[in-house]
Amino acid sequence: MTASPKPSSNGRRGSDFSELSRWIKQAGLLQRRYGYYAARITVNALLLAAGAVALVLGGDSWWQLLTAVFLAVVFTQFAFIGHDAGHRQILRSRRGNDFVGHCHSAITGISYQWWVGKHNQHHANPNHEDDDPDIAIAALAFSHDQSHTKRGLYRWVSKYQAFLFFPLLLLEAVLLHIHSVQAVLRREVKATRLEAGLLTGHLIGYLAVAFLVLSPLKAVLFIAVHQGLMGVYLGCSFAPNHKGMPILAKGEKLDYLRKQVLTSRNISGGRWVDFLLGGLNHQIEHHLFPSMPRPNLRRAKPLVRNFCAQRGISYSQCGLLHSYAEVLRHLHAVGAPLRRPAHPTPAKPRA
Repeated sequence: MTASPKPSSNGRRGSDFSELSRWIKQAGLLQRRYGYYAARITVNALLLAAGAVALVLGGDSWWQLLTAVFLAVVFTQFAFIGHDAGHRQILRSRRGNDFVGHCHSAITGISYQWWVGKHNQHHANPNHEDDDPDIAIAALAFSHDQSHTKRGLYRWVSKYQAFLFFPLLLLEAVLLHIHSVQAVLRREVKATRLEAGLLTGHLIGYLAVAFLVLSPLKAVLFIAVHQGLMGVYLGCSFAPNHKGMPILAKGEKLDYLRKQVLTSRNISGGRWVDFLLGGLNHQIEHHLFPSMPRPNLRRAKPLVRNFCAQRGISYSQCGLLHSYAEVLRHLHAVGAPLRRPAHPTPAKPRA
């Protein structure tokens, strides 16, 4: 899907979100959920401790690659909590949420302040060609206009991006680490010393544990499996949310409600999907109310969906596998012009 959404002719557009907000507040869905997050953080900490124990007791064994798989899942669950802290879903104060976010950053090795800044830009302008950093990826094209700007290796990757998309996700976690270090070195974050200390501490501790417990070859493979699968997990959690949804062209404007709803996609499923995707499966509700605690998003969904139906606003939702199919179809369609063979200019007949 590459066509841009069209603004509704509804004369009440400006007040729609205010009315929806009243519905949400009256339902108590913006209230903090301290017990939920205390339990979730405790479970994550216990899982991390279990992974550490398995790593130490397992010793220099090839079975540790299974530990790497397990820890990839655990680290991603830590990243989900960091995401919620960045949106102030956990505690009321900015300082409290930042403390939680920085603690989780020390585990994941991703700069908390850099990621929050980038993610807030995405929330302000989802799927906007000029303003959303999540669709400004050098190796991928999300619109035909973007595909025409690709050169060299990036152009070749964009040609076959639908086939390369999931393999490229193996690099996602590594790229997040690299971007985090670059942001700190360039002083693009406020608490530069704190961020630098957390990233340095994470890197030293991570490498020390891997190479002290495992032989060099096994340690390298452990890191490759852990970082690769963490990247795939993160990418598969975030990609269904907007990829393949309408792209807003330069100068195209929508009111807040329609901008967030029309560019987002929900993933259907039970609470196991909530756990698997860290609540990101309720993407429409999350984009409309970023500070809403994760467990309240499921309760908000029927309210938002009914509200949109009453106003004729398209509300997109599908299953997880179907969402990946939509993403791949979109990427394949966008790369199609690059795969067409260039037609040589016919030679002029000689006189």
